[in-house]
Amino acid sequence: MTGDIHATTATELLDSVLAELDGECLLVDPSASVLRAVGELDHEDSRVSDLRVLASESVLKSVRDEFLAASALADYVEADRVSLRVSTADVDNTLVSTEDSLYAVVQAPADGAVALAADDDAFVADINATYTAQFDAAESFSLRTPGRTRVHETLAADLGEAIESDFRAVLDSLDAVSDETLDEVTVALLVTARNEGMLYDLSRWGENVGIASKATFSRAKTTLEDEGILDTEKVPIDVGRPRQRLLLDHDELAAADIDEFAAVAQRVLA
Repeated sequence: MTGDIHATTATELLDSVLAELDGECLLVDPSASVLRAVGELDHEDSRVSDLRVLASESVLKSVRDEFLAASALADYVEADRVSLRVSTADVDNTLVSTEDSLYAVVQAPADGAVALAADDDAFVADINATYTAQFDAAESFSLRTPGRTRVHETLAADLGEAIESDFRAVLDSLDAVSDETLDEVTVALLVTARNEGMLYDLSRWGENVGIASKATFSRAKTTLEDEGILDTEKVPIDVGRPRQRLLLDHDELAAADIDEFAAVAQRVLA
């Protein structure tokens, strides 16, 4: 058994702990920050191959409500490298457990986090057996969010690399997109308008990939129109009603470089 591990962030701590472990791993009662950290790990790292997460429903739901965190975590779920289940147990600390290793994670706002290693083999084996049984009996939890990789790949295929590149750049510049002013649907509409893309193509992509329904995109588009941020122009098609091309109708947004686009959008929408 190795010694205690110290780190300044949850991601660094989880990365260091996983480096000490082999085989199937249980993550029991993680905080929201620790669960977010799972999605922030290196996706090329083969150590994250069978991580079973037993978390409280409130923590799981809080991460599901954050598109950036949920879509990053969903990448692992879709690759069958992470499993999420709902815990009903009351655990004092977050635990990281294998058959022969056990760490208790303690987080302190000012001093980062520490993983305390257990050195009693019988105790370690008992804890792992207890929570393995709880995990096996627990209900699965759905993030109801598409994986980030699938989002970007399908967006590029359906609407073009320019829109996907802008969408990626805006998301990368944000800490969160779960607030009311700039969620993932609004970001998608704004960058599509920045590239004069079609609403039909965007909403069809969004519904197919699982971002939101066509109706949700339509309602958000109407709101942005009413606020004087978006405009549309009709584009005739061979059969059926004309479709709508999205256009930016706000001078400051239209002039913004992509690296400052998110900040300008947040200010405009506030």
